[in-house]
Amino acid sequence: MKEQNFKNHAKWVIGYHLVTFLAILALIIGSIRSLINTSSEENLYSASLLVLVSFILLFMFYFLRTFALKAQDRAIRAEEKLRYFILTGKPLSNKITTRQIVGLRFASDEEFLTLVEKTEKENFSEKEIKIQIKNWKADYYRV
Repeated sequence: MKEQNFKNHAKWVIGYHLVTFLAILALIIGSIRSLINTSSEENLYSASLLVLVSFILLFMFYFLRTFALKAQDRAIRAEEKLRYFILTGKPLSNKITTRQIVGLRFASDEEFLTLVEKTEKENFSEKEIKIQIKNWKADYYRV
């Protein structure tokens, strides 16, 4: 596995992010065309159901991803708060947001405390935090 860094840390699954999305999009377009071109009352109901099913799949596609990421963000927040407590003996400031904590998880222990301090003072974004990291701590388990 390639060494992880700022440029390659985002995980992109072609089967999910591209193929599944394009398949759902094709289903939506095709079902709407079918509904518009329905010439008989008999086909109207099934064409309407097909449109409904395609939108249900689109919503599922979106929510499955966001629910998984939200659960991982909660786990990362807990892990990084524990790491901060182990390193300092104090709780992490409530000024640090979950998005910032998600960015801080890539910092090595040597950089972590300094980056937390800078983030608290200068309100770095998640991306700005990641750019500041010199010694990248990989996270290969992110979905």
